[in-house]
Amino acid sequence: MDDKHMQIGEVAARTELSLRTIRHYEETGLVVPSARSQGGFRLYTEADVARLMVIRRMKPLGFTLDQMRDLLEATDRLDAGTRLDPDEREALLDRVRTYQQAAAEQVEKLRIQLARAEDFAATLGARLERNAPAARA
Repeated sequence: MDDKHMQIGEVAARTELSLRTIRHYEETGLVVPSARSQGGFRLYTEADVARLMVIRRMKPLGFTLDQMRDLLEATDRLDAGTRLDPDEREALLDRVRTYQQAAAEQVEKLRIQLARAEDFAATLGARLERNAPAARA
């Protein structure tokens, strides 16, 4: 990945997260800026942006901060490039599989909710159409 550093404003724009949210994720230990400028400004890399995107995608699925931290820790260890013994590697993969399954279940629940919401909106639209005054010619 690119080692180019970005300030928090650029990261916020790229991730569509607020500055406050990014700072909160830093305070809770979910993401740590890769560096600081001489003036003390937070500096982020593409890897930090990717990490924030994982967090952003987990949030609407109802994952807690602790669950996000657990998944990120597991994926960090898997991606670190250090040699893991087979049992440890399998345990980490099992953790990731558990989150993948939970995400798939949440996505299905959201699909059902979306279908119900679309049906409701269509029902209201049909009611308005039936009850709208006739157009004047």
